[in-house]
Amino acid sequence: MDETERIATSPSSKGRETSEFLMRIVRTLSHSADFEQREKEKARIDKAYKQSDKKLGELVTAHYEDLTKVTQDFSRMSKCINDSRERITKIREDLSSCKTLLHCKRDELRRLWIEGVEHKAMVALLDQVELIKEVPVKLDNFIISKHYLHATDLLVNAVAKLEKPLAGIDALRDLKAELIARNEQLHETLIEELNKQIYAAVPDQSVSLKRSSSYRRGSNLTKQLSDPECKQTKPTELLKPPEMMDLNKEIKEDLNGNPEENPAHFIAVLVEALFVLRKIPDSAEGIKSKIEPELSAIVARTSQQVVDSYAQQGESLSSQNQPRFLLELLENVFHQFRNVARMHKIVLRNLQRIIPTPEETVDEVSGVPVRNELLYDMNDVWSKIQAVLELVLREYLDVQTSSRQRAPTSFDEPSTDINSYFSKKKPTKSKKISLFRFDASIHAMSTNSYVDDNMTFDTGNLFHVNLLSEVGLGKHQMEMCKPSVNNITAIFMPLEAFIKEVEDAVACQDGTSSLQSFVTEFIQNIFLGQVHATVSSSIAAATKGLQIIISGFDALRHVVDHKTQKDLGVTRPLLTSTVTVDRNIRKLQELMQSLPTYGDQFLNMICNILKEYRDTCNSAYRGIVQIESDEKRVISATWAKDEDISRFLRSLPSWRSLQMSERQDLSKKLCSEEEIRTLNSKEALILISNLSSEAIIPQQEIITDVTQMRTIANVHESLEWFAGRLRQFCELLSARSPNSMNSIELSTREYPPVSDKSLESLKMLVKDFQDLAEICLLLLHLEVRVHCFYFLLPVAKQSNYAGPIDDLDPDSNVLKLNKDLSAMEEMLVQSLQPQKFKYIFESLGFLVSSILMSSIQYLKKINENGIKKMCRNLFAIQQNLTNITMARETDLDHARQYYELLYMNPDDVLSLIVEKGPDYSYTEYVSLFQLYQKSHPHIKPANLDTLLHKLEEVMNKTQNGSST
Repeated sequence: MDETERIATSPSSKGRETSEFLMRIVRTLSHSADFEQREKEKARIDKAYKQSDKKLGELVTAHYEDLTKVTQDFSRMSKCINDSRERITKIREDLSSCKTLLHCKRDELRRLWIEGVEHKAMVALLDQVELIKEVPVKLDNFIISKHYLHATDLLVNAVAKLEKPLAGIDALRDLKAELIARNEQLHETLIEELNKQIYAAVPDQSVSLKRSSSYRRGSNLTKQLSDPECKQTKPTELLKPPEMMDLNKEIKEDLNGNPEENPAHFIAVLVEALFVLRKIPDSAEGIKSKIEPELSAIVARTSQQVVDSYAQQGESLSSQNQPRFLLELLENVFHQFRNVARMHKIVLRNLQRIIPTPEETVDEVSGVPVRNELLYDMNDVWSKIQAVLELVLREYLDVQTSSRQRAPTSFDEPSTDINSYFSKKKPTKSKKISLFRFDASIHAMSTNSYVDDNMTFDTGNLFHVNLLSEVGLGKHQMEMCKPSVNNITAIFMPLEAFIKEVEDAVACQDGTSSLQSFVTEFIQNIFLGQVHATVSSSIAAATKGLQIIISGFDALRHVVDHKTQKDLGVTRPLLTSTVTVDRNIRKLQELMQSLPTYGDQFLNMICNILKEYRDTCNSAYRGIVQIESDEKRVISATWAKDEDISRFLRSLPSWRSLQMSERQDLSKKLCSEEEIRTLNSKEALILISNLSSEAIIPQQEIITDVTQMRTIANVHESLEWFAGRLRQFCELLSARSPNSMNSIELSTREYPPVSDKSLESLKMLVKDFQDLAEICLLLLHLEVRVHCFYFLLPVAKQSNYAGPIDDLDPDSNVLKLNKDLSAMEEMLVQSLQPQKFKYIFESLGFLVSSILMSSIQYLKKINENGIKKMCRNLFAIQQNLTNITMARETDLDHARQYYELLYMNPDDVLSLIVEKGPDYSYTEYVSLFQLYQKSHPHIKPANLDTLLHKLEEVMNKTQNGSST
């Protein structure tokens, strides 16, 4: 029962299971022999049937509407199928009859089919003709909108159709000729547009002209240096680097956009259009041939804009030699050349995309294999850039004129002898005057014509004659500044930076670009030589003035004026020669900063100049202190050169105070007054022991011309100032030395590192100048004192101090000394700084008193009139020295009191010593007693010995008492 229900209620495979169910029932009933069993099975089947019938009725009742609809749809579909069968049968019959009829008219149908095909072909040709007629208009529209790729495709396809499918149409011959001509015009247009993109499409933020009168590199952008006809690009739309370009990306052109918005893509479109035109080789050759003229046009255009810019400000470039205008021009040109190189790189990358590898193809006309390869590369571009820049530099550096005035190339060698620049030049021989010439002969005229024709192809004239004429500019409009070799100093650093970019971009075989070779050759063979010649001539003129000073002419016209002193920040006159040498050295120092690559050459030049000037100063010094042509020198010069005397003088407090730094407290005393007096007495004793001999100092052994002393003072001040400036230069160079550990802060423009050998040579020269300056000061110090000896020694040795009462005036030699000291004071006070002037004249009173007191031994006799005369001598000198030093010379009071002791007899002097103590030394008292005995003959020598014995006892007693 359960199985029967399962089979009956199973929704799947209902028909199959029902059949199996019926067969199983029949099989059961036929094989069963028991009636009851059959009855049971029958009852079970009846019951199942009733249940099924009941359920079926329920289902029919529940789905009556669906069943009705299904029945109706089935009837309708059955009817449609029957109708279709009838129509198919009819069609079969009609086709059979048509087949029979077609077999009867087969030839006529073939003719009609052929005519139909012909008519279709004719209609297609007419359609193509109509499209071809519209090509010129569409082509013009594409060219106007600069959609060159669409224009090229349209033109190439149109020409291809006219040459093959439409070749036989006579009505299209004129159109064909026109399109072929337009093909060539489009090629020229594409080349022109490509050149415009390469040379004129410079970004807005690339270049600007400085309109500020004070030249500042960071000024705002003011003017676009591109072609006025070229559309400006937006600042935010930068060129895509050529290295980042996708070579596999298909080049497409958007008809709804601006083709020039993206210059890199626009260049790719232009190259693709040229490839479609099959003009790549011709185009590459045309681009290559246009490189140099276009670069020259950029230079000319930029020059004109710089001229116009500064003309609006009222500045005249031609009347001023201002290399900053040239620097501005080159900086602008460098920037534009970088953009040009970048554009060429984009063009070459697109050419590489089109011609990835060189391949050989066969020429259609000649049948010769042709190798497809790029006709130019970046090396050609950079080579042309260097060539144009070299032409510009040749013009503004005045290479042609300077090369004819080339100086020797060995000027920067340390061993170079530059005495030739200071020595007298041999008189040049007068040129012979020619009697006649052949300038107007036919041969000479034809030769000159030939030379003129060749000169037009010279690189120097090519820049101004050919290239500038293309852009409508003349030579006078190109002059940013006067041509001069010195212009290299303003442009060297940016020029070297650009050359480094060129060498990085181009693989040079020898590691040096042609532009670098030109700059190097120019600097080494022309610029350095001319700088050396200029400096040498300037210094030669200055040292010639120094020689005039030495010869005794007016020295005032050989020192700088007050304005120059104020500009230099000095308070005393400096020699014109020293200032001239310093200015030339400063120029060379600036050149070291401007041309750091040649720092060692300039430093060697500085050392050579300093050596020559040192020798010149030494010669000038010797010319003053040397006695005529003899090797013997004046006394003060000999002592100043003496190592022992010089060492002693340099150890004195007065000298050490001069060497103190300005930061130190100059008011602080280095020694006590007693120590200073002791040292001064030691100095005086040394001088007296060397000069107080019986012989009088010869006049030729002193400097009698006070103007020469002023010259020596000027030399001292000049060389000391010069050595100080050179010392600062050495400190800056030492800070830049590779082996230096100094952390000194340098100026904005630093000096380049130099060799240690050159630096040591410079330091030795600085020391030589400082030593000579110190020797000059010591010479003045000693010369004043030698003059005192020269005038005061004859006071005791040659004058009479036992004369009549009316002979009370100061000695003539004392008056001469005062006059001499006043003259020296008048000269030196203007030439020396106050502390140095004080150094020369301080302690001079002690020396004078020591000389006069020690000269008592040379007096034969003296009376009261003589004592008064000696006191007047001392008083006259004291007054003069007080006026000079502005301090009372108490040492001369001490000497006057010494001579006044002669008024007293020796016993009274001894009593005074016992009472107040000794004011003088034992030797001075002895000399005093001896003169007293000479002046009073009644005193016998035995009494003198007794007095000297008493003096010794008193001196010993007082000294022992003071020591206890």
